[in-house]
Order: sequence, then structure tokens, then C-alpha cells
Amino acid sequence: MDLSLDRPGEYLFIRRVGPTTVTVVDRDFHTSLLVTPEKVVEDWAVTDATQMSLSDVETMAALNPELVIIGTGERQVFPPAEVMAGFLRRGIGVEAMTSGSAARTYSLLSGEGRKVLAAFILPKQG
Repeated sequence: MDLSLDRPGEYLFIRRVGPTTVTVVDRDFHTSLLVTPEKVVEDWAVTDATQMSLSDVETMAALNPELVIIGTGERQVFPPAEVMAGFLRRGIGVEAMTSGSAARTYSLLSGEGRKVLAAFILPKQG
């Protein structure tokens, strides 16, 4: 799925999302990653939303988001309840959705200057 944005260059934007790839600006990523308007954290170890733990919450909270959007691939999968609650206890909104929806939502919110983090879960390679 190709995405177009009005203001590329002012923030890190998602250009494309596929079943095994996320393109941030002009770089393809084939492993799970975290994206904020300012930073990409590569090689996030999660390959399934059900694997997420409170340590993932800590990792993401350290990036100071107001909202975390979890892209879970071609179908929506929810992380464990303790993970969702971990974000909410810290005052961080959290939503799980398909990766395409996560990319569109991230693009809209980052374009508005919001402190959003998109966590894209990609399947294990090989």
C-alpha cells in the first residue's frame, strides 16, 4: 500500500506498508520497528503482538509518546491486557490495528505535530 503525504521531510513518514516490509521515507525495513516523527528504532524483537511485554512498554515510554499505535500486520491482533494497561497507567494512549491503518493514523497525527509512536510488527524472516 502506497501512502502519500503533504509535508515529507519535516518528520519521518511512512511511505509504504506491506506484509513483510515498512518503508520509512526511502528506506525499507524488514524487521519490526518503532517510528516516531524524529527517530526509527530498528530490529525491535517482537514478531507477534501476543509476545509483547511490559519491557516493550518501557522501551516505548522512554521515547515520550502521547499515543502508541501498534501495527499488527494484515489483521488486528491485541497485545496482552497487561501491556495495554501498562501504557494507560503511564498516561499514554494505545491502539492496536492493522499495519495499513497504523501507517495512515501515524501519518495523520505526525503531520499534525503530535507526539505519536508507531510500532510495526513484522513476521520473523527466514
